[in-house]
Amino acid sequence: MLRLSRLACILLFACTLPLAHAEEQADSSVARKLDAFDTPYVVDDDGDYRILVRLEDDRTQLVWVRSQVHTSGSQNIREIWTYGLRSEDRRLPPHIANRLLQENFELVLGSWTRHDGNAVLVIRIDADASAKVLDEAIDLAASLGDQMEQRLVSGDEL
Repeated sequence: MLRLSRLACILLFACTLPLAHAEEQADSSVARKLDAFDTPYVVDDDGDYRILVRLEDDRTQLVWVRSQVHTSGSQNIREIWTYGLRSEDRRLPPHIANRLLQENFELVLGSWTRHDGNAVLVIRIDADASAKVLDEAIDLAASLGDQMEQRLVSGDEL
């Protein structure tokens, strides 16, 4: 019976390990900023913050705030991601890639990129930006991602 209890404890610990690891990877400063605006989120397996943004006309858009911070010289940069198109293919069709390049010219903040076969909007802000700036970047990502989704696909999958 004692062996069974030890085995149960080991299994329980092993099952919670990935969850604890994700929360260790998550940048707690992001959580504080999201909490300041009562933004609901889930920390994913990579330690990034996944946010479901509710938009007009009962539409929604998933946005991720990355915990990883990139450094360029003296600047610390955080990325906010959202999808405009998800595809099973490993590459974007040329007409969609060209459309994204055209859209990039118009964007003031952020740019469209390809991640595997997906069109991803990446907005980069100062990693130490205020909660308000982060909230605005999340809203912008959700709006632009949803607009692109409506142009490229039918429905509301993202």
